Amino acid sequence: MRWLFALVLMLVGSVSQADTFRFTAIPDEDQSRLVERFSKVADYLSDKLGVEVEYVPVTSYGAAVTAFRNDQVQLAWFGGLSGVQARRLVPGSQAIAQGQEDAEFRSYFIANTQADIAPSETALPEAVRGHSFTFGAKTSTSGRLMPEHFIRQRFDAAPDKVFSRVGFSGDHSRTIALVESGTYDVGAVNFTVWQAAVADGRVDTDKVAVIWKSPTYPDYQWTLRGDVDARYGEGFSAKVQKALLEMTDPALLESFPRSGFIPASNADYAPIEEVGESIGLLR
Repeated sequence: MRWLFALVLMLVGSVSQADTFRFTAIPDEDQSRLVERFSKVADYLSDKLGVEVEYVPVTSYGAAVTAFRNDQVQLAWFGGLSGVQARRLVPGSQAIAQGQEDAEFRSYFIANTQADIAPSETALPEAVRGHSFTFGAKTSTSGRLMPEHFIRQRFDAAPDKVFSRVGFSGDHSRTIALVESGTYDVGAVNFTVWQAAVADGRVDTDKVAVIWKSPTYPDYQWTLRGDVDARYGEGFSAKVQKALLEMTDPALLESFPRSGFIPASNADYAPIEEVGESIGLLR
């Protein structure tokens, strides 16, 4: 009978695990802020989906992709590049929603005011040459992929040939802090993170300023594994998409930060896939 009892416990445990729906988000800001905000998103999704929902924090963009690939999470708030990477690794995965801002996203290039680089509305200023520069995370769309693409377009050279020193901050908030402190002269950031930080008074705009706003491109999206209907019931994927599209609470939307969500598809991110392949970040 002992073996039977152990079998029952094992089966109950596996059912419990399957019943919990898990999601993660790329750590593009300070982790403590993300945990606080996305825990509320988990509560919202749990109410809408009728299952237990858990937010799983990760320490890097790569860890978010790995968690999705290993089925540790079934849904993820990815950047454009990390979403493409995840969907390549998990066939059948679908981009199901994006922020209203994500169809036409931008990177802001920022500079320490002591670097004396005049802002430009038309092109990345020639004056950035020879200065130190930091990207965000190595696989960030708005903090690395597209900024590198625009740098190569502007100067016909790799970033390490344009700047005196090139670094990777790890996330957008840290990029802002490093440029503001003068650790780096110039950096590239997600425009929504910059705007939110300025609005919250977390940026000293006497010390750091926007010098160029990039052209638009598709970026963040919710990506869902293709096997969720088999695991959570027929029509579950449609319920997840509906819950995201109906998220209207400003306090929840601030977690991203976005003004709302609209439908998305894998095809929307073909430009990101093309750029990723062209500069060697996708193989």
